[in-house]
Amino acid sequence: MDKRRPLWLVAVFDSRLFEPGSDGPKDRKTMEAPERPWSVPVSVADIPEDGRHYDLVADQEVRQAVAKISGLRALSKLDASFDLERRGDTVTVRGEVHADVGQTCVVTLDPIDTQVSEAVDLEFVPPADDAVIPAKGGREPPEPLENGIVDLGAVATEFLILGLDPYPRKPGVEFSPPAAGDEAEKPFAALAALKKRS
Repeated sequence: MDKRRPLWLVAVFDSRLFEPGSDGPKDRKTMEAPERPWSVPVSVADIPEDGRHYDLVADQEVRQAVAKISGLRALSKLDASFDLERRGDTVTVRGEVHADVGQTCVVTLDPIDTQVSEAVDLEFVPPADDAVIPAKGGREPPEPLENGIVDLGAVATEFLILGLDPYPRKPGVEFSPPAAGDEAEKPFAALAALKKRS
């Protein structure tokens, strides 16, 4: 399933990663360096032709920072495993991000503890001057390399956020909107009466 960043994150990131006002989620956009709570830079030059495997585990300080920008109540675990392949100046990143997250039920406000598991399949290419790089085979559009660096911590953070439920609810809990009573009908009744008079 092709997952895109949900619009609810506009509030979390203060419009830095999204374009507010649209009627659908926007494509992924790489976080700017000052906004990255977890940074694990890998130079393209350090990736051998036969590829390299990386296992990342976020420490407590990183988890607290990621939880803060993600709007999480808690983040007790955050790790990722990536396989990087290089073809010339192009880097492919495949792997998974796993996390144990604490959220709050949007209906009851009770704490909820859930697990997130997100698959990653990205391609990084040298930046093109004012050009839009097309996606291939239904994949995400390629990401531009920043100074020949792939930041695996930023990738893990972004895919964690993608995997979060924007409206978490406790199992079996349903939201019931308040029933419309007489007060809601009065304006329409008054309008109907005016139409009859005219």
